[in-house]
Amino acid sequence: MSDGAAATALTRIATTLGRYPVPSRVVAAVVAGLLIFGSFPPRPYWFLAPIGIAVLTLTVRGAGRLRGGFGYGLLAGLGFFVPLLPWTGIYVGPVPWLALSTVCSLYIGLFGLVTRLLFALPGWPVWVALAWTATEWLRSSFPFGGFPWGRLAFGQADGWYLSLAMVGGAPLIGFAVALTATAAAALLVHLWARMTVAPTAGGKLAGPTTTTRLGVIAAAATLVVVPVAGLILRTTLPGPQEGDRMITVAAIQGSVPRLGLDFNAQRRAVLDNHVRRTEELAREVAQGRVRKPDVVIWPENSSDIDPLRNDDAAAEITGASEQIGAPILVGAVLVNGDRTTSNSVIVWNGAAGPGERHDKKIIQPFGEYLPMRGFFRLFSEYADRAGYFVPGNGDGTVHADGVDIGVATCYEVAFDRAFRDSMHAGAQLLTVPTNNATFGDSEMTYQQLAMSRVRAVEHGRALVVAATSGVSAIVAADGAVVQQTPKFAPAALVAELPLRSTTTLATRFGPAPELLSVIMTAAAFVVAAIRQRNARGRIPTDEDATTDQPVG
Repeated sequence: MSDGAAATALTRIATTLGRYPVPSRVVAAVVAGLLIFGSFPPRPYWFLAPIGIAVLTLTVRGAGRLRGGFGYGLLAGLGFFVPLLPWTGIYVGPVPWLALSTVCSLYIGLFGLVTRLLFALPGWPVWVALAWTATEWLRSSFPFGGFPWGRLAFGQADGWYLSLAMVGGAPLIGFAVALTATAAAALLVHLWARMTVAPTAGGKLAGPTTTTRLGVIAAAATLVVVPVAGLILRTTLPGPQEGDRMITVAAIQGSVPRLGLDFNAQRRAVLDNHVRRTEELAREVAQGRVRKPDVVIWPENSSDIDPLRNDDAAAEITGASEQIGAPILVGAVLVNGDRTTSNSVIVWNGAAGPGERHDKKIIQPFGEYLPMRGFFRLFSEYADRAGYFVPGNGDGTVHADGVDIGVATCYEVAFDRAFRDSMHAGAQLLTVPTNNATFGDSEMTYQQLAMSRVRAVEHGRALVVAATSGVSAIVAADGAVVQQTPKFAPAALVAELPLRSTTTLATRFGPAPELLSVIMTAAAFVVAAIRQRNARGRIPTDEDATTDQPVG
């Protein structure tokens, strides 16, 4: 197709879309959100995330006023979070699910608003990508401690960008995905401008300026280099047997009598299930069919009967530990002196009984506790079903049979800070004990497993996921799933895993790169706002999107 024919075709498209500009952008925004959702587990389509961000970027660009950017961002957020989070309302109805989805979507709306200003800056693809990272940080921090579920990084466990976690953790993955998207958007903007510009007197299209040409080269290079860098870094990840020494670890999935919020109404049955499966493993070890584990890991809520107060529960756990001949990390609910509760992981070593413990530090609002209980009680009959858990303290590390194990219980794994204290305390192995029974047969368990894979790469450690009802898994330090259980079936995973003492750049840098992105985004926003004010409030229009320098 000649330049003239292509220009004519694009002009017709532009004319058609121009007749219905708002509906066209509304549809594009929702599609952008759905594309991002499609990149998340259990679907392996990680590459949809940069496509979705690119569509959102193009939708917001030239969207008129700042409120237009916010509105289209909000719609994209709803297209993303509404299908991502239905597991939050499985047993409590649609109101909490839709309310949470809407609150999370407000942050994507904020991204759209900020982005409307940042387009005016040279090198806008970089600033827009930084803005995505900054808004993810904000959503992960506020309110009530934040809600990081749905960060771009957590859809990339099977993708090219995963290895970037070893350098900058989840924030760097999110930035890389967003930068790839904005670079692609910049190239499309240039192509659109190139194909729709009026021909010169000689009948040819006007050539690009030197500034635009350099911007196009930079965008094209970014589009190639960023994902390829992830592939190259993958070759530097530690091997599955690479470490200081090897130990054998078992993860027990005892399953539960039934799913739902009231699964623990049969608390004794849940404990019995985990004891029974551990005893079965002990018999397999005695028969020489399985290697004897050095450490056994039970899931969160495997003993909702407080074993520090209940002699029968303590005796059961002691017997299981003695039979298997190894300490067990027991997920237990402990009743405190003030009648609050702690979600704990206790090291239980045979007849010696309970030792060190990790009390969950990042507890789930509206589940494990209810902020502003009196207020929210007005909106849902389920309000009083929220627990009275209190956060623990400590460094998130327990010691079992001479091994330093970093623990992030269930919800904690979504937060960057969960394993940082553990790593600084010398954790050689990581574990995520979790209870998925309260979320039914949903995608939640696969989303959480993807987070665990990101954490394994981020800190360069093998990681064990132990779940009540699935999916339990053994994850290597390169993010590969070595073993995995089916859902809703009692199972035991046994694997030889390396202990490591070396640390990654992401562990050493900690939150610094993400905080730097927030500072840079804030500075860029201020500069863009000043430039807009100096321009007497003029915001780029759709015409500007085709005539201004498109990539900086």
